Amino acid sequence: MSMNKITQVLIKNFGIILVLLLSFWAVRPLFAPGFFPIHDDTQVARVFEMGKMLSRGIFPVRWVPDLGYGYGYPIFNFYAPLAYYVGGILTLVGLDALIATKIMVISGVLLSGIFMYLLAKEFWGEIGGIISGLFYVYAPYHALDIYVRGDVAEFWAYAFVPLIFYGLYKIYNDYKLYKKSRWKWVVVGALGYTGVILSHNLTAMMVTPFLIIVTLLYCYIAYRKRNIHTTYYLILATVLGLILSAFYWVPALLELKYTNVLSQIGGGADFRDHFVCIQQLWSSPWGFGGSTKGCVDGMSFMIGKLHTIGLLIALALVFITMRNKNYNSYKYYILLAFAGFVISIFLTLGIAKPIWEAVPLMAFFQYPWRFLILSSFFSSFLAGFAIWFLKKVLRNNHSNTLVYYSTAIIVVFFLLFFNVKLFTPQTILSKTSDDYTNERALKWTTSKISDEFLPPNFKKPKSEYEIAKKPVPFKETAIEKISNAASIVGIIVLIIGIIVAGKGLIKNNKA
Repeated sequence: MSMNKITQVLIKNFGIILVLLLSFWAVRPLFAPGFFPIHDDTQVARVFEMGKMLSRGIFPVRWVPDLGYGYGYPIFNFYAPLAYYVGGILTLVGLDALIATKIMVISGVLLSGIFMYLLAKEFWGEIGGIISGLFYVYAPYHALDIYVRGDVAEFWAYAFVPLIFYGLYKIYNDYKLYKKSRWKWVVVGALGYTGVILSHNLTAMMVTPFLIIVTLLYCYIAYRKRNIHTTYYLILATVLGLILSAFYWVPALLELKYTNVLSQIGGGADFRDHFVCIQQLWSSPWGFGGSTKGCVDGMSFMIGKLHTIGLLIALALVFITMRNKNYNSYKYYILLAFAGFVISIFLTLGIAKPIWEAVPLMAFFQYPWRFLILSSFFSSFLAGFAIWFLKKVLRNNHSNTLVYYSTAIIVVFFLLFFNVKLFTPQTILSKTSDDYTNERALKWTTSKISDEFLPPNFKKPKSEYEIAKKPVPFKETAIEKISNAASIVGIIVLIIGIIVAGKGLIKNNKA
C-alpha cells in the first residue's frame, strides 16, 4: 500500500484512531504481569473452560466439564457467552487463559469507545463524536464494572448499546438512498442488539424498552411521511437481532426453572437494600468493597461530575435555542436522551421502589444501580453536543477554529485528568494462568463463587474432598436444538442482507 493510500486511510479513520489511542489509560493496568482481584473472580476459569469446549469442536457451548464442583455445569446456557467466545477462541491460537482474558477485557473496553463515536458522530460531527466516545469509555460506572466488580458480561453489553441505536438511526436517516443499501444498516442494528443479548441478558432487558420506543417513534414518523418501507427495515433489525441470539435466550428462558438461579433473588441481593442515595450520584468515595443498605457503600455510584455538567449544558442550550428552527431536529434527540437519562436515574433511587415491587421481573436486576449503564450512555452521548453547538455559533475563520479545537482539547484533558485515576485496580496479584485453571481452582474455588445454575436440589460439597471425580455427560435438549436452528436461519438472513447491501452499494456507485 502506497504512502498516499495509508495517509488517506488514517485521515478517514482519524476519529476512531484517536479514541483508541486516548483510551489507552482505561486499559493500561491490563498490560502489567499478573491479575487483579475483582468481585467476580471467575473470568479466567470461564475463558479456559470455553476454550476447552471449543477445542473439542462443540458449538454453541452450553456445558463446561470442570465447574459445578467437577460435575459439569450448564453455565453458558444461561450466562451470556459472547465475551467468553472471544476469550475462548484466543486460547485456541495458543494464548494462555489469563492473557486471553486480558485481551477479552481490553476488546470490550475499546469497542465501547468506537461504537459511541460512530453514533455520536452522526449528530455532533467528528470532534463531538470523539468527545462522546471518550466520555463513554471513561464513565465512572465503566471503571466500576472493569476494576471493581469485574463484570465482563456487563461492560461488553455496555459496548454494544450505542451500536443498536446507530443502526436504527442510519436505517431511518438514509431513506433517500437506494433502498437495498439500507440492508447494511439492518445488519448493523441487528448485530448491535445481538451483541447486547449475547453479552448480558440483564442489560438487554434494560435496553429493550428504549429500543422499542425509538423504533416506534421512527416508524410513526416514517408512516406520516409515507415512507412505509422504512418501518419494515426498522422492525426487521430488531427481529433479526432476536433470531440471531435465539440459540442463547430461548433455552435460557425456558430452562431457567431447572436451576437454582432464583436463590440469587432476595437475601443479600434484595433490590430493596441497594437503592442509591441521590447525593451518591454526584459524589461518593471510590472503593473496592460491596453494595450495602443505606448511603454508605463500599463502592462508588457516581455518574461523573463532567458527565452531569455536560448533560445540563446540553439541556440549557436546548432551551436557549428553543425558537431557533435550525436546531429543531437535534432538540428532539437531546430531549429524548435527557428523558432516558432521567428515567434511568429515577430507577436507581428509593422513590422508584413501588415500580420495582409492581414489576416482578425487576427483581432479577438485584441492584437498582445497574441502571447507571443507561445514565452513562445518555450522558456520554450528550457530552458531544456542546462542542458541536460551539462550532455552529463560531464563524469559520482561523481564530474561531483555534478556539473550537482548543476547547475540545481542554474538555478531553479534564476528562482524563479527573477520571483516569478510577481505572486502576486495588492491587496487582502475581498470578499466572495456572493459578486460575488448575483442577482445584476450577472444581472448588471457582465453583463456590458461581453455582447458581446447578439444579435446585443439588447438594453442595462441604469440602474439596467431596467434589466429583468425573463430570456428568451432557445431552442437548430439543429446545436447544430448535433454538440453534432458529439462529442458523438468522445467520442465513444476515448473509443474504450483506450480499443485497453490497450489490445495492455497487449499483449506486456505478450510477
